[in-house]
Amino acid sequence: MEKFVKLNFLGAAGVVTGSKFLIETSEKNILVDCGMFQGLKELRELNWENLPIDVPSIDVVLLTHGHLDHVGYLPRLIKQGFKGKIKGSAPTLAIAEIILKDSGKIHEEETEKANKEKYSKHNPALPFYTIKDAENTIKQFEIAQVDKWIPLSEHMSYRFQYNGHIIGSTFIEIDINAKRYVFSGDIGRRNDYLLKDPKKPEWADVLCIESTYGNKLHPEENVEDVLIAIVLETLQKNGNLIIPSFAVERLQTLMFLLWKLYKENKIPNIPIFVDSPMGNNVLDVFKRFPEWHKLAREDYNAMCNHVNIIRSYKETWETIDDRRSKIIIAGSGMVTGGRVLTYLQQLIDEPSTTVLLVGYQAEGTRGRQLLEGAHEIRFFGKYYPVKATIKSIESLSAHGDQQDLLDWLSDIKNVPEHVYLIHGESSALDAFRVKLKDKYNWNVTIPKLTDVEKLWI
Repeated sequence: MEKFVKLNFLGAAGVVTGSKFLIETSEKNILVDCGMFQGLKELRELNWENLPIDVPSIDVVLLTHGHLDHVGYLPRLIKQGFKGKIKGSAPTLAIAEIILKDSGKIHEEETEKANKEKYSKHNPALPFYTIKDAENTIKQFEIAQVDKWIPLSEHMSYRFQYNGHIIGSTFIEIDINAKRYVFSGDIGRRNDYLLKDPKKPEWADVLCIESTYGNKLHPEENVEDVLIAIVLETLQKNGNLIIPSFAVERLQTLMFLLWKLYKENKIPNIPIFVDSPMGNNVLDVFKRFPEWHKLAREDYNAMCNHVNIIRSYKETWETIDDRRSKIIIAGSGMVTGGRVLTYLQQLIDEPSTTVLLVGYQAEGTRGRQLLEGAHEIRFFGKYYPVKATIKSIESLSAHGDQQDLLDWLSDIKNVPEHVYLIHGESSALDAFRVKLKDKYNWNVTIPKLTDVEKLWI
């Protein structure tokens, strides 16, 4: 049998979202990540198309971590005939289960609302997938040990290694015929509040590395000082501070920081409401996997007791009607959906409201529009004027910046034969390509969506 390796870039190529990389070989076929596209409409529309590959021929899916843009396409993959195991670290699969069920529920609710209010061009509108589809997907999950080589066939094995970013997050090394393929996943930051520093690869013949902040250094701002100033300003205006937040990691970091600042008498005891059913479930993942983060059990309990966790839609409206100055943390982080839209619908046209953006805002998202100064945003089929103050803290991002990425590469002992820059917008990709060329003189490629690279025939 002829030996070959083909690398298919099915997502996160030339764009940040939709992470999917298929390795085809003469022995086994591996899909690394299976994410949904988010952001720009032309990307979101790709989600509805079947993948341009033979899906039933995929033997296994390996997940770097549990974010939607890395796992959100899994139910569609199964509908297209994938029958194998979906493997990842224990916390990654716990997060993926939460995210897929929540996503299925949101798809069902939004479809019902669109059909009822007739604002969809599709008649009837259909959910991208349902809760039932998500539950069927979860049946194919299998926990993989971290830091251990797992054989897949005679000449193939793989290993998951800790890389920060979110709880459970890993990079993946795959050995094929004595060549090592490294997929970075999303690389976390050093000196994170909750997570340990990422481990680093020591060898890579073929390297696929994320480049989300390939052109940037996170600002040297003191996050705690910025938060203190924003909280005090909110109290002074007798307003509301709305923080759209990713349910995984960012929400827990914000809870930790606000509790820490209160404990140190740096902010008053302002009411804090956490309205993210998914975020509440992720808090439980932190409790279940203490070895994956730095938070002591007593600090975890104190942090949870300090906030008001909203458990029903009725409580959402009670929070909106509460006239006190308060902090509301709600999903989703890029304002693409979730409970935060209900708060914005009621409060974004009030000058006393502050909206604080605390992570990467992908092109085409409402979060990016707010960041860039939009005077109105559209959701639920209507336009809402933006009279609130919009602020952002870039240095709370869970992605490493250019220096973190370079540091992550610093232990690689060989010169990789192929380096592919993925998971970035074009300006970030190109800047990082130039930086790697200057620093290491590596042969760097920026693949496009659906590109196929044939290696070592």
